[in-house]
Amino acid sequence: MRLTTITESVPNAAADQDAAPNVASAIETVESHLHPVPSWDIDDHPVPSGREEIWRFTPIKRFKGLFADQATSDTLEWSTNLPVGVTMETITPEQARALSVEAPVDRVSALAAKNAARPFHLKVAANAEISEPIIVEAKGIGGDVSDHVIITVGANAHATIVMHYTGSGSYAEKTDIIVNGGAHLNLVTLQDWADDAIHGGQRSVQVGRDAHVKTITASMGGDVVRLQENSRFAGPGGEAEAYGLYFVDAGQHIQHRLFVDHNEPRTKSNVDYRGALQGEGAHSVWIGDVLIRKEAEGIDTYESNKNLVLTDGCQADSVPNLEIETGEIAGAGHASTTGRFDDLQLFYLRSRGISEMEARRLVVHGFFFDIIRRIGVPQVEERLMQQVERELELSALIEGSDS
Repeated sequence: MRLTTITESVPNAAADQDAAPNVASAIETVESHLHPVPSWDIDDHPVPSGREEIWRFTPIKRFKGLFADQATSDTLEWSTNLPVGVTMETITPEQARALSVEAPVDRVSALAAKNAARPFHLKVAANAEISEPIIVEAKGIGGDVSDHVIITVGANAHATIVMHYTGSGSYAEKTDIIVNGGAHLNLVTLQDWADDAIHGGQRSVQVGRDAHVKTITASMGGDVVRLQENSRFAGPGGEAEAYGLYFVDAGQHIQHRLFVDHNEPRTKSNVDYRGALQGEGAHSVWIGDVLIRKEAEGIDTYESNKNLVLTDGCQADSVPNLEIETGEIAGAGHASTTGRFDDLQLFYLRSRGISEMEARRLVVHGFFFDIIRRIGVPQVEERLMQQVERELELSALIEGSDS
């Protein structure tokens, strides 16, 4: 194993033989109020007013720092341990754009790509079997930061990548993940920011033929977090699983916007995001959209969002969408629930001598455990369960102050 901190490296992404070519232009553009036209041109992404469909749930004033077009020489403090078969190097903005899954779909991601100080490429070689998780630490040290990150997984490779974001600052990202044919990727991202951090951006995943991608997105910190998470397919037989969890405290805003584009036949997707909210002004937003194109016959998809409201004064917005252009599908569905504790579950636990506070704790643990257990990295699973426990202690304090 070797410790790598990204500073300056020799860019050679142009010679990359594993990354799939940019297919964005080959896929028919979807233009609607839900799907802005992707573009690298900043002028195509004006500063939003908050009345636009894709921005109406976002606290624009608190997010406005990410709308400013200003070059920066700063980046996050990146560090990682890389096993044999995995490389990380700085690349040029032109190389990053050529490797990207798609162009930016909003102003924040467009500015992230334009102003990224040092784009970089994390690459897993074809046929590599990486047994240990690749953990990438990204620490903010204040100020405005932009990054464009490319991750490619070569054909038939198997890997787990953990991206752990900590620290402070105002962070804009454009991240593109290309998973080639027959590969398996388990991608975990932890938004574990300090309380004053602002984070926005776009993550785009391209799932190759017969490839399997599982993403787990956990947002537990920050002041405002808004992520656009897109998935599309580069061939039949691909499978995309997208899981997420978030715990929103007083005054905090966390927003996840998912778009799964079934543009190839015989592909599968499963989306399951779960969140808990507590404290005055806690606000979560989940937008899930699945598009089944006319050529995507024989697909199977399901999306679900569940929100657990722990105290008064919270708001959870949940909007699932299904756009179906063909009747030749194996299955498609969606579900969304928002509410307080299940009275039947609490009654069952309390009838067995468990206190109300402990019963609530057990219910929340069970609510999140089904997502956390899918991570497959014991130290990350343990860390998230500890964070859930700390949030529950805060919830008990809030409940106590209200009584």
